[in-house]
Amino acid sequence: MSAYLDHAATTPMRTSAREAWVEQAQRGGNPSSLHTSGRAARAVVEESREQIADALGARPSEVVFTSGGTEADNLAVKGTYAARHRSVGATRLVASGIEHHAVLDPVQHLVRRQGAEVSWLEPDRCGHIAVDDLRAALDGAGPDSVAVVSVMWANNEVGTVQPVAELAAVAREAGVPFHTDAVQAVGQLPVDFAQSGADLLTVSAHKVGGPVGVGALLARRDAPLVPLVHGGGQERHVRSGTLDAAGIRAFAVALTEAVAEQEVAAARLTALRDRLVTGALGLDLGITVSGCWTAGDATGRLPGNAHLLVPGCEGDSLLYLLDAAGVECSTGSACQAGVPRPSHVLLAMGYEEAEARGALRLSLGHTSTESDVDAFLAALPAVVERARRASGAA
Repeated sequence: MSAYLDHAATTPMRTSAREAWVEQAQRGGNPSSLHTSGRAARAVVEESREQIADALGARPSEVVFTSGGTEADNLAVKGTYAARHRSVGATRLVASGIEHHAVLDPVQHLVRRQGAEVSWLEPDRCGHIAVDDLRAALDGAGPDSVAVVSVMWANNEVGTVQPVAELAAVAREAGVPFHTDAVQAVGQLPVDFAQSGADLLTVSAHKVGGPVGVGALLARRDAPLVPLVHGGGQERHVRSGTLDAAGIRAFAVALTEAVAEQEVAAARLTALRDRLVTGALGLDLGITVSGCWTAGDATGRLPGNAHLLVPGCEGDSLLYLLDAAGVECSTGSACQAGVPRPSHVLLAMGYEEAEARGALRLSLGHTSTESDVDAFLAALPAVVERARRASGAA
């Protein structure tokens, strides 16, 4: 049995969510149909929407279902840019340099294809985005020149948590919509849409124990959005397409459970993470922790995130050797798997390319156990030795 330490990529479906999915999938029905089956499916969708809104401090009308986090991020960035460009002539975007590629790539697309300009907010060595840097990026710019600000709630690679409420307040003061990708944060940290002050927030089902292929963009009713997908006009006319009632039901069940367990789960995961990090540092292999880590901290860094730098090794070699030893983990974002280049997150944080190449991300979740940590620590010394020989460093 493998030790699964890649929950940041996807976490196993919760039993309750799987059962809810099967039950609804067996019923069928298109939520847009007017007959009995259609109305029943619509009722399930709307009940699920209410559950998700309640769990995340939002109104049901603010929940826009999507196919997942990537689509929600694209809708937030491209849809807001199009709306603001059309209405007030905005041509600039402001985003952190450590965003997930689901935000970075849409921003770069708008720069290449539509002549947009971008101001990048660069992190410090811990991965924090400074509130004053956002203020400086917006100062002097007319409120109509910037289309949207996007800063993720918690980083998917190094786990750094951002001061979202403070950043959102600065953007609101400047009259600019604020988006945050909270895909990694939900279930590990308290996430309240209304209290955050954000205009747009991204969440994905498969990061909280729901199915792959469903997520949501929480969007304030006054958030300007132009649809990217046209068709039947579902989801406030900003996201057309037949709704996946079974997926949405499972999403709601998983999210509700994850949020209800968040405080207890955070304490458990923090203890596991700290034992993993302390154990790795104690192996006398020269390993260091990426970003800032303090034992017991469950607010400044994601409770389930451990990100290590192993000198003299290539991250992909470490990954494959650990996999062969029965330990599944990542070198960073799974969306960039197989691409032999160092993490843009680590480079933005000031790490040298050689340092960044030896990165390992170990992420814990609701199925993680002490034995998973034990398996990793037991396998690591031999794996590092082999990886260093392969790279010529040993």
